[in-house]
Amino acid sequence: MTLPEPFLTVPLAHRGYHDAARGVPENSRAAFEAAIAAGYGIELDVQLSGDGQAMVFHDYDLARLTWEKGKLCDRTARQLSHIKLKANAESIPTLDEVLELVAGRVPLLIEIKDQDGAMERNVGPLERATARALGGYEGPLAVMSFNPHAVEIFGDARPEVPRGLTTCAYLPHDWPMLPGPIVTNLRDIPDYDRVGASFISHRVSDLARPRVAELKARGASVLCWTVRSPEEEAAARKIADNVTFEGYAAELPGG
Repeated sequence: MTLPEPFLTVPLAHRGYHDAARGVPENSRAAFEAAIAAGYGIELDVQLSGDGQAMVFHDYDLARLTWEKGKLCDRTARQLSHIKLKANAESIPTLDEVLELVAGRVPLLIEIKDQDGAMERNVGPLERATARALGGYEGPLAVMSFNPHAVEIFGDARPEVPRGLTTCAYLPHDWPMLPGPIVTNLRDIPDYDRVGASFISHRVSDLARPRVAELKARGASVLCWTVRSPEEEAAARKIADNVTFEGYAAELPGG
């Protein structure tokens, strides 16, 4: 499946249009409502609860964004629904709740966080939970992951949903927990065709990589992460079809 046209025209607010200083934390209902109100698309992350539900949250651990400590995956969805985000005391939402909130109003890009720990094959529950949540959803939608096995499993469950790979230079100092052969392999994006991807979302600082140009020439859509200024956006758009941004107001189509 190809990426719907809105993903190539409407800037994507990274983890929603968030600003913790204003009481709008990342991956929160407030951040998603702010993105919708501003006319932006939404990029968000999902992690797996202890009872197998897709939760909208970036980190594996609760400590940075909430007043709790410990792994998110050790709590049930019900327990997580009572944990408050530091910036505005909202609870951690399920993907089901966010899908109901967004309701197709803007493009929605979902990143499935790697659950294996080494970008290998020990995945499946989160991918299938995400696929279940998306059943019947109407609106511009796409799913991606750094882990190609996650993309493959999600694609088996929801082949009609456009899927892509989150990619980067995989510099060893940025990925100290990954074995050397894994980062060397992932750097060249070898799984693009195998997993049925139609796009990549590539790190903005590495967009000039020849492999990105090669995939684009073959028809891949190229998104990028994470743009943090108008100047960086202007440079990124010389290569990328669209940007995922935070920390400023990205220019809207026709703006």
